[in-house]
Amino acid sequence: MTAVASPTGTASALRRLYFVRFGFAVVWAALLIATMDLGPASKVLLVLYPLFDVAAAVVDARSSRTRGLYVNIAISLLAAAALAIASGVPAALTVWGVWAIVAGLVQLVVGVGRRGMGGQWPMILSGGISVLAGSSFIAMANGESPSLSALAGYATIGGIFFLVSALRLKVTAP
Repeated sequence: MTAVASPTGTASALRRLYFVRFGFAVVWAALLIATMDLGPASKVLLVLYPLFDVAAAVVDARSSRTRGLYVNIAISLLAAAALAIASGVPAALTVWGVWAIVAGLVQLVVGVGRRGMGGQWPMILSGGISVLAGSSFIAMANGESPSLSALAGYATIGGIFFLVSALRLKVTAP
C-alpha cells in the first residue's frame, strides 16, 4: 500500500504537514466553539474541515505515494458535500460520524503501513479513536439534545495526535 522513495524525505514532509494539521485543528475547534449553533459560520467550518483533510491527504499522497490516501480524499470530498447540504445538527453529526469512521480506518491502515518510519503510533491510535468517535457522533445524532461541541473536542484531540506524531518523526527525520 505504501511506496516510498525516500523514508527520510517522506518523514520530513510528514512532520511539516502534521504541524500544520495540529495548528489547523486547534484553531478550527476554537472557532466552532465560538459558533455553536448550526448557522452560516458553523456550516462553513463543518465543510471546511473535510476540505482541509482533502488538501492534507493530497500533500501527503504526493510526498509519500501512499495509495490508501486516495480513499480518504474521496470520502472527505463526499463528507464536505454532504455537510454542505445537511439540514440540522443531527444530520451534520451523522455525516461527520460516518466520515470519522471511514477516515479513521484509512488513517489506521496507513499508520500501520508506515510504522517502520517511526512516529506512527499516535496516528494508529488516532485512527482507532476516530472510528469510536464516529460511532458516538452517530449515537449523539439520535439522542437528546445533539450538539456540535463534541466535534471541537474530536478535532482538538486529533490535532494533539498530529503534534505528537510530528514530534516523534523529528527524532527519526533530521
